[in-house]
Amino acid sequence: MIERKFVSQKIKEHMVQEFIANELDKSGHNRIEIKRTPLGEKIIIYTPRPGLIVGRKGENIKKLTATLKNKFQMENPQIEVSEIEDPFLDPNAVVDKIVYTLERFGPKRFKFVGYQTLQRIMDAGALGAEIVIGGVGVPGARAKSWRFSDGYLKKVGNVSQTQVLRAEAVANLRRGSIGVKISILPPDLKLPDKILIKKEEKEVEKVEEKTQEIVKEEPEEKKEENEKKPKEEKSEENNKKTVKEKDGNNKKK
Repeated sequence: MIERKFVSQKIKEHMVQEFIANELDKSGHNRIEIKRTPLGEKIIIYTPRPGLIVGRKGENIKKLTATLKNKFQMENPQIEVSEIEDPFLDPNAVVDKIVYTLERFGPKRFKFVGYQTLQRIMDAGALGAEIVIGGVGVPGARAKSWRFSDGYLKKVGNVSQTQVLRAEAVANLRRGSIGVKISILPPDLKLPDKILIKKEEKEVEKVEEKTQEIVKEEPEEKKEENEKKPKEEKSEENNKKTVKEKDGNNKKK
């Protein structure tokens, strides 16, 4: 019974995500998360353009909450819209942008779109990226695929399965459909095969300490010499004064 309950909850969450994705298809959302709280279900929508999803005075959010209550029987759905900091590091945002440009301008400019988006992904700080565009009109009448890649990207292993960000989408044109696949290696990822060689800093510290000791010793010697010089000068002056006094006494006599 417990297993059926969990399965039914997951199926319901998947249906809610599909419904919201279809409703916000033209607004440019990226992904949807559903969290359970004591107050009710919390739905987080990630998007690079939150203004389009919210609408004027929150009209779109109000409509979504009403439909979720009636259609999926949610007691208190709370919809939250969060903005993505850097959309070019999110594969869903990049895929939506490429699909939008292909549907608007056609497949003739697919090379320009591919290289431009790849350069922007690498400028955003990604370690590596790959874009695959395939379908009718790429690049000719027959359906072919074109690959754009740059940087370092894992294709096999645990890092490729768990850490590489991937997304897929389809651009529906009059002539046919074009598929787009994107893989991004995020900049904050620590690869297990990366080796860093540390430089030895101990010897440099010792040399610096020795130089500081030598510099400290030299002023003490100079101080002693400077102290001796005024004493010798004072003794010479006293001797000269005594000689002059003796000469003066002899002259008076």
